[in-house]
Amino acid sequence: MRRELGRSLLVTPYKTGCRITPALQTLLYSTSLALGHRRSFCLHSSPNATSHSDHSHKHIHFPELSCNPLNQGFSSQRSRVARFSSWTCLATQQPLARERTQTLKMAVTADPPRQKHKVTVIGSGNWGTTVAKLVAENTRGCPDLFEEEVQMWVYEEDVVIPSGSPHYDASVGDKPQKLTSIINKYHENVKYLPGIPLPTNIVANPSLLDAVKDSSILIFNLPHEFIGNICKQIKGHILPFARGISCIKGVTVTDDKIELICEYIGEELGIYCGALSGANIASEIANEMWCETTIAYNTPPCDRRDVNGAAAENGHVMAEHRDSRGKVIKTQLTALPHDYPPLDHGELHKLFSRPYFTVSMVSDVVGVSLGGALKNIVAIACGFVEGHGWNMTAKTAVMRRGMLEIIQFAREFFPETIQEKTFWEESAGWGDMIVSCTSARNWRYSKMAAERGVSVQEIERTELNGQKLQGISTSREVSSFLRARGVEDKYPLFKLVEGILDCKVNVEDIPSLFRK
Repeated sequence: MRRELGRSLLVTPYKTGCRITPALQTLLYSTSLALGHRRSFCLHSSPNATSHSDHSHKHIHFPELSCNPLNQGFSSQRSRVARFSSWTCLATQQPLARERTQTLKMAVTADPPRQKHKVTVIGSGNWGTTVAKLVAENTRGCPDLFEEEVQMWVYEEDVVIPSGSPHYDASVGDKPQKLTSIINKYHENVKYLPGIPLPTNIVANPSLLDAVKDSSILIFNLPHEFIGNICKQIKGHILPFARGISCIKGVTVTDDKIELICEYIGEELGIYCGALSGANIASEIANEMWCETTIAYNTPPCDRRDVNGAAAENGHVMAEHRDSRGKVIKTQLTALPHDYPPLDHGELHKLFSRPYFTVSMVSDVVGVSLGGALKNIVAIACGFVEGHGWNMTAKTAVMRRGMLEIIQFAREFFPETIQEKTFWEESAGWGDMIVSCTSARNWRYSKMAAERGVSVQEIERTELNGQKLQGISTSREVSSFLRARGVEDKYPLFKLVEGILDCKVNVEDIPSLFRK
């Protein structure tokens, strides 16, 4: 019986069609292993079959179709779905020599993944907690890919739970409590995301090193001025093959260099890091109000399983990973081990996408990163315009001018890899610009400053509960960079915003830049 099953294992006949899924591949492979056969397995079909005997099955050839069991899916996107009037899958050790028989063999070279990706969110502000929420919902729903528990690093604070909170304990009263303890006990970030229930598989951790330990996916979500110190603390304490996603909308700037936050993280930690950005407002997403976002992830060649699976024996040359300027990166990346599931666009989509959070996957890290960072400068300008009393048409003029300067900036400093369509087609482009300039924080608080006749820094101090407006630091850093290169006058809107922030220019001067 065992020998006969090994030779021809009939899995399932279907009258209509079938999607060849990773789960089906794993099932076939595991079954053949259990029967002691590891060589190969084939797909068979009999359009006119009336029985399930070997004589009624013909091998079916799939045009342009190739499969690697290490790649949880077929490499040809056009050949993912195979439909037949009647078909069967057979695990076989012996090829059936027959006229007009064509065979697709799926070589089995390694066991299915045994490890799962552990996820850590670094940061616990309103946006960080919101991202932890949606990610934790997905790790619970994808137990084959991810460990259910999500670590969230929390900068420890003493917090007093207000008497109006459902978590108020009269026996504790106004006595300060640790924020991590509150989150883990009540599953709510009462300071930065009050009123939003969090999944119970989120673990708030005050220890940064403990939170990132053994995590293969690190999600960075904190003000960009703190990222340097964070990287210094965790360097050498993370998995060498960890991968990152930066949700930080900013750039790292010195007078002679501008660097994308995601690439800065990657260089500091010796890993690859992608970027997430889009028309996203944390409070709306936390309340599960539908929106969309863009994730830029240019999968490192060493992680691409279709090459990595048998590179040594097949003689494949591993391509070198290149940065946003088209240069080979200095860091020697450590490949994701084969006992982990792949980590590509499909897996990241499963990690972030929710019914209320639509994710678009792209490879343009420059467009997504610059759009997310520089639109904050434009949003501050729009806040000044509206706070001064001008109308929507004035804001539209500023937004148009701002997008032109963002694209000009990308062309001038990242000409090798920029894909301008990202600014027009993706949420990280015009979508993020519109939301940021009409309803997000940089717009809201710069508008408030203009209405009250005070500086934005004063509003930041009194209204933001200890958090920072990224547009302020981005404006100053970008202007300093442009000034050092002698091209500041080519970006009049960026220059004007810095002047207003430093109280050197009046809001009334904004229309003047359109007359030059």
